[in-house]
Amino acid sequence: MSAVEKRSVTIRGHRTSYSLEKPFYDDLVAIAAARELTLAALVAEVDETRPRDTNLSSALRLYVLERAKRGTSL
Repeated sequence: MSAVEKRSVTIRGHRTSYSLEKPFYDDLVAIAAARELTLAALVAEVDETRPRDTNLSSALRLYVLERAKRGTSL
């Protein structure tokens, strides 16, 4: 089991943080690279589209999971 690591990012001019296990973080970085986005841009995209009752960390995990389930290449 991977430990959860807290990370900070600036999106739309404000600082926020999220906590992810290393495998989720590694996949998120790979997805951003494959889409030719910065990690901050991808996090901002997920943040914009998440339901307001879902925290950012959960939304990021679900985003990675959904891509994996669809078989979308990283």
